[in-house]
Amino acid sequence: MVGLGTLINIVAVLVGGGLGVFVGRRLPERMRRTAMHAIGLVTVLIGVSYFLDFSNPLVPLVSVVAGLVIGEAVGIEDRLRAFGDSLERRFSGGKSPVSRAFVTTSLLFCVGPLTVLGSLQDGLTGDYGLLALKSSLDFVASLSFAAVLGWGVMLSAGTVLVVQGSITLGASFVQGLISEAMISAMAATGGVLILGLGLGLLEIREIRVANMLPGLLVAPVLVAAAPLWPL
Repeated sequence: MVGLGTLINIVAVLVGGGLGVFVGRRLPERMRRTAMHAIGLVTVLIGVSYFLDFSNPLVPLVSVVAGLVIGEAVGIEDRLRAFGDSLERRFSGGKSPVSRAFVTTSLLFCVGPLTVLGSLQDGLTGDYGLLALKSSLDFVASLSFAAVLGWGVMLSAGTVLVVQGSITLGASFVQGLISEAMISAMAATGGVLILGLGLGLLEIREIRVANMLPGLLVAPVLVAAAPLWPL
């Protein structure tokens, strides 16, 4: 069944997030803060690993800068945070970091290579093996994040539905157009975004990572337009 992998992923995020909220309520503030730093360290390492898997750093660099220009013009970060803030005011009276949880986990769950590869595989062949693997990872991540940041993590299930569902449904239209190098470039660019998320979780620097999202679309275009680059 095409799309089953995305449904499994959504359930994993919701269940993991629900368990995380239940556990988080029982953790003292000091422990939650330390846990957030631990998650930040792992997030940084994940981002670095994605970036280092690509041989030409110029592609993710140009992609991120170009994407940032587009994202700042559109105001992606502000729109996402405004959406999270509106939900926070409506359901928690502004006492829960819903906006941060929603934006952070939405980006983390949707910019990695497993998102693209798994969704394409699911859409083209109906094989949801990669998305099942991603679901298990997202389950652990959503549990961990929800324990620290609260129920806003569960809202990222909607982002997973939109992003992975769109790629899965559109897979037949892009079959033969996306090469392995293009996917690798997207993953490396995504690694930069994930690194930015990690720095924010470590409270080193808040970076407007969401505004860099268009870079994920710029990266494969750069690869397609510059076949002579040493990829």
